[in-house]
Amino acid sequence: MSQLDVKHEWHDHQWDWPMQHNDGIVKLYNTNDKFEVGLDAQFFTPKEIDVKVIGGKLAVHCMHESRSDKHGEIKREINRTYELPSDVDPTTLKSYLTHNGILQITAQKKK
Repeated sequence: MSQLDVKHEWHDHQWDWPMQHNDGIVKLYNTNDKFEVGLDAQFFTPKEIDVKVIGGKLAVHCMHESRSDKHGEIKREINRTYELPSDVDPTTLKSYLTHNGILQITAQKKK
């Protein structure tokens, strides 16, 4: 099988999916009462989503293996880490998937 590189006609600042331009894909709130992250995970099932705290960072890994559809094959994977603020109690972290595929991760602040 031969390979042909396809040139693109956009600039790096135009394409930074999925998580940099405050376009609704990721929302991060850090208030006096809570820390909350919401990210679009609609292409993943709960079994394909892993949320952990590693060395003071919140680590999110979403992945599904290659799947075939009528257009070909697709494989998706997202890795995202967030520095946990020092006033967040990591033992209170909870995550859930909303009915429209938003992964919500919340934590309480230390008292």
